[in-house]
Amino acid sequence: MIRTAALDALPVREAVPALISALDDHGTAVLCAPPGTGKTTLVPLVLAGLVGGGPRRRVVVAEPRRIAARAAARRMAWLLGEQVGGAVGFTVRGERVVGPDTVVEVVTTGVLLQRLQRDQELTGVDVVILDECHERHLDADTVAAFLLDVRETLRPELRLVAASATTDSAGWARVLGGAPVVEAAGVSYPVETVWAPPARPVRPPHGMRVDPAQLTHVASVVRRALAERAGDVLCFLPGVGEIARVAGQLGGVDAEVLQIHGRAPAAAQDAALSVADHRRVILSTAVAESSLTVPGVRVVVDSGLAREPRVDHARGLGALATVRASRAAGRQRAGRAGREAPGAVYRCWAEAEDGRLAAFPAPEIRVADLAQFALQAACWGDPDATGLALLDPPPAGAMAAAREVLVAVGAVDPAGGVTARGRRMARLGLHPRLARALLDGSAALGARRAAEVVALISEEPPREYGDDLAGAWRRARAGGDGYAARWRTEARRLERAAAERDPAGAPPPDPRASNAGGADSSARPAFEEHGPGRSHDLSASPAFEARGSGRSPGSGAAPDDGAAGLIAALAFPERVAKAKGSGSFLMANGTGAEVGDGSGLRQAPWLAVAVADRPPHSASARVRLAAVLDEDTARVAAGHLLTDGEEVRWEDGDLVARAAERLGAIELAVRPLRGPDPALVRAALLDGLRSEGLGLLRWSPDAVTLRSRLGFLHRTLGGAWPDVADDRALLERADAWLEPELSRARRRADLGRIDAGQALNRLLPWATGEAVRLDELAPERLEVPSGSRIRLDYSAEHGRPVLAVKLQELFGLAETPRVAGVPVVVHLLSPAGRPAAVTSDLASFWQGGYRAVRAELRGRYPKHPWPEDPATAEPTRHTNARLRR
Repeated sequence: MIRTAALDALPVREAVPALISALDDHGTAVLCAPPGTGKTTLVPLVLAGLVGGGPRRRVVVAEPRRIAARAAARRMAWLLGEQVGGAVGFTVRGERVVGPDTVVEVVTTGVLLQRLQRDQELTGVDVVILDECHERHLDADTVAAFLLDVRETLRPELRLVAASATTDSAGWARVLGGAPVVEAAGVSYPVETVWAPPARPVRPPHGMRVDPAQLTHVASVVRRALAERAGDVLCFLPGVGEIARVAGQLGGVDAEVLQIHGRAPAAAQDAALSVADHRRVILSTAVAESSLTVPGVRVVVDSGLAREPRVDHARGLGALATVRASRAAGRQRAGRAGREAPGAVYRCWAEAEDGRLAAFPAPEIRVADLAQFALQAACWGDPDATGLALLDPPPAGAMAAAREVLVAVGAVDPAGGVTARGRRMARLGLHPRLARALLDGSAALGARRAAEVVALISEEPPREYGDDLAGAWRRARAGGDGYAARWRTEARRLERAAAERDPAGAPPPDPRASNAGGADSSARPAFEEHGPGRSHDLSASPAFEARGSGRSPGSGAAPDDGAAGLIAALAFPERVAKAKGSGSFLMANGTGAEVGDGSGLRQAPWLAVAVADRPPHSASARVRLAAVLDEDTARVAAGHLLTDGEEVRWEDGDLVARAAERLGAIELAVRPLRGPDPALVRAALLDGLRSEGLGLLRWSPDAVTLRSRLGFLHRTLGGAWPDVADDRALLERADAWLEPELSRARRRADLGRIDAGQALNRLLPWATGEAVRLDELAPERLEVPSGSRIRLDYSAEHGRPVLAVKLQELFGLAETPRVAGVPVVVHLLSPAGRPAAVTSDLASFWQGGYRAVRAELRGRYPKHPWPEDPATAEPTRHTNARLRR
């Protein structure tokens, strides 16, 4: 029996007529309704004609999470007085509960994406509702873009609703072709805000890590809320690990502690979403912000943290990151306390920090790994995604990185067109890396074993399973926990998918068969990395040989080790890592990796790293999950990274010439190279000069002076006089002044024998005849009135030559000497050679400054002449006694 009273109590019913009118007129609409108004439950039933008396239509509701899809279907079935699988059903990955009479089907956005790829027309579907579109998950954005394409080209009658609690309604209306915006008012009660920052500062989150002190504080705030308020407490935390830690600190509280997250058993989820006659504390991830309604909640404790995807495109290390939750998320969370009665929200940060938070969470398309999105776009026929109606375009750099991954795994050709293999990979519902590992690993190890390892990697096992992938595999097989149950379900799904025939209708070929045939490589499961110029048969891997023998490569190794290593290496070939010692490894992508103290992986010679993250400001990644590997399997799985050639470069202060075999950045074998290519040697020596400077050459005092003189002439006269002050400018003209000596050099010592002064002479303007005027325009020495020839210093920072001379040697000189028309800077020295005055105007100095110098120094140096009129005095280098002889 339909529960009419419950349906009539849903506030969204007031907006339903406007929504139906908008769909009748435009075919699209944006529905904005606060959580709990019934937009997820009443609206699909009305549009399907199950309540309200409208025409019968088939409605698909897309939810961002499996837990939300199941909950929505159960709620709608309850409102109809039925069981799930009747008029209302659901489909999530690995679970489908529908029947012949199902007209409302709740699916995850990932499931809907797969359906669109198989049947672009969505045959039989009349209405699609995209729920919680404000969360901006990548799958949801992609589904919306594909559906708009379908409406425009194939099925203009298909109705589309974008529904959300809080969203960019104007943006979605624009994307949906000017769709009307229908708003529904919710019933909300006042929510008091209590600011509850930690008493002492806590470390900000980085990577996946949250300061334990922050979690202890959140637990204490939950206890405070239980003591100060009535009703159930809903506490928001960023992830499963944090939920478990806080739950462990709430032992002894006078309430039942429940957990809501995607990995929680169905029974635990149902318990949290049901009305209870006792007090509860519900610890939840962001899934309870808007996707789920938790009855009985009067208090919200908000940790202020959330998880968002991040990816380092340069190194291929992608993972979730803990971030500060946005203000929009904070409003959503707080609203959960005012659903049924006045409530309160305890925010675990200071009020002054609130204004500095981001306004909205970052759309996944801006920050996530786009390989799976790029494959979906390629399968749709738009490899660059330029023709898709997206709220935010994908970043060009992220798309380029995604294209490289897809080409490497054989999913697309170099032009971006999807291959038959790529279409098969897209249907697996996996990241393309994992799809490659499943397909190629199945051929080498069998579908069951490959599927089990891929299932482990696709949903990272709990931390208590350890960091050894093979050990986690054994524990999952023997385990009876919730993770092990989900893992077995997913492994069975992947095993069935891997055993299916390929798109051309042929069964997967024998991995021992040759890959050298002329068949289209895109139409066969690839036993090679589809990189440039290499093909590697997986049957050459010791892990393959262990398939029949029951042993893995290496003495005493269990079979699981080699199989787990092969699958992880196939998925992440650039993360194949070779040991450096003391738990340190170098991955093929050039990034260092560290395993934790006490890990059984520390002594492994090679690793295949499945899960790693890199803390901010850290040069090395932290290994979270990896498998022991052998070199032969590493060579096979990461074959496209193998290089074998001459390396001539500047390294550690000298030229290195060797023949090296490398797996990416990993050095496999090296031998000295005799007779290296002279062009490579010359280029490496130039690199050394660039990195260490021209000081590698032999600079005599005359050479240094010549460089300074030429620099002065370039600054003063320009024209034909070369720029020699800047090392880079000189190295750009290496052919003009360092030859032939540079081409004859073979090592650092040879550079030290090149006379820099002699080489610089080649840059003088000989062709114009100006070179002969060097001594005239920039003389090395200048004769002063005493007859002395004093060396000029052209290296001064102010750019003018400096003449440092004893004051008495300039008596009688009225004008300041000039060089190339520029007055020199005169450093007037005392008889002891110490600076007494500096001037560029001798005439003014004799008339004024000289008197002060004379008064100060005459008593100190009485043996030297200090005439009252220096303009008429005889210049001298000598004392008074010497002058009287």
